[in-house]
Order: sequence, then structure tokens, then C-alpha cells
Amino acid sequence: MNHLFDLSGRVVLVTGACGVLGETIVRYFARQGARVVLLARAHSADAAETIVSDIKATGGEAMFLATDVTDKAVLEQNCRDILATYGTIDVLLNAAGGNMPAATVPPDKTIFDLDVDAVRKVVDLNLFGTIIPTLVFAKVMADKKKGSIINFCSESSFRPLTRVAGYGAAKAAVASWTKYLAGELALKFGDGLRVNGIAPGFILSKQNRALLLNEDGSLTPRSEKILGHTPFGRFLKADELLGTLHYLASDASTAVTGTISIVDGGFESFSI
Repeated sequence: MNHLFDLSGRVVLVTGACGVLGETIVRYFARQGARVVLLARAHSADAAETIVSDIKATGGEAMFLATDVTDKAVLEQNCRDILATYGTIDVLLNAAGGNMPAATVPPDKTIFDLDVDAVRKVVDLNLFGTIIPTLVFAKVMADKKKGSIINFCSESSFRPLTRVAGYGAAKAAVASWTKYLAGELALKFGDGLRVNGIAPGFILSKQNRALLLNEDGSLTPRSEKILGHTPFGRFLKADELLGTLHYLASDASTAVTGTISIVDGGFESFSI
């Protein structure tokens, strides 16, 4: 009971490992003594190798593998490489995801202008980019009847947000998948396998900066609406997710599965 939060030696996989959230998560888990595996697209190799070098320079363990979270064959090769190096998989964080402008409905357009092909790509990345890695890596966990899977949901998992049509549909599906899979794995492979989600609030990133800030750094009208509906009155910082992620990854949460932890400064619960 004295080591509930100890992650020393755990093999932790992070998809989308070179994004703002992914890098923050990887560096944190490495500092906790975990052996971290960075999974990201090949074009992120330079950034990933820099992170790996930094971790190793401070005595940590890390490796980078180029991947495509929508390609099962590539992920299966990643899995073989991970097992050849570390022998097991303990934690999977499905942090890969994103949006694209063509899958949104801006104020000067209507739903009838929506690009269905773009929506399909967003759903593939966010939903199937969660499902497929899980099917590959969770098999290792199922075989040993122990492991923790953490999926990244969104505020739009709970209620639709204006504009983000494709992304909202995909993240709502990720939340449903999280709850379904928690029951499916526990019933057939035991109570050592857990599946949970985290729903971050609004965090400034390269991907959404142009949507949330004007060129002079002032808030856009959309940001003003977001913060006006956030009791904290500010955007979150990526490292404010770490405590929740640590809890869900560790033995401190062995009876927790099928939940979605909201970390959003009060946005989801607030009403006027």
C-alpha cells in the first residue's frame, strides 16, 4: 500500500507522443521511472529523438518508433519491437488525434457545406486511431491479465460544440468505446485490465492557436465564449493533466475502470 503511485519500471506507450500533450506526458512518465515508448509519425522523428536523448541523458529509459495509428500492420511491427526491447507493455495512452478545417462548420458556412471525406479522415484518426492501437497492444495486457489503457476524450465527448462537427462525433465515439471496452476486457480477461479516459479542457497548442488567439495575442470571440463558460477563467496548461494520468496509470486506481476523468477548470459542469 506504500507504493500505490509507483511507476518504476512500467512500460508506458504514448501515441501522438510529439504533440504538446504527448511530449509533456512522455517526459513526466520518464521522470517517474517508467520506460517510455514514443509512438509518432515518421516526420516527427527528429523531435522524438531529441526527447529520447534528453530522457536518457538524465538516466531514464525511452525509445521512439515511427508509426501510423490507423495501420494495424505497422502497429503490430511496433509491438514486436517493443516486446523485443522491454518484454511487456503495462500502460497505453492513446493520445494521438486532431482535427482539420474541412471537417468543421465555420460561421459563414452551413452543415450542407461539410466535407464528408474530411470528416471521415478525422474519425479515422481519432476513433480508429484509438481502437486499432488498443487491439494491437492490449493483447499483450490481456495475455498477462494486467494493464491500464487511457483514452483521450474531449469536452465534445459529452455535448456538441459549435463548428467541430467531425471531431465532436469522433470524440463522442471514443468515450463510448472507452466504456464499452472496460466491460468487455474485465468480463473476459479479469479485473487487472482497466480502460479509462481523460477529457481535457481547452489547452493552447499549435493546432488551435489561430482559432483561440488573434495575431496580437488577444482573445478571439470563440475564446471569450470558452473562458466565459469556464469558472477558472483561463486556459489549462498541459502539465495540469499529469496528476490524473498518473493516478489512472498506477495501482492507485486498481478499482477504477470505464470512467472518464474531466480536467477542465469547470467548463463541463458550469451553466448560467
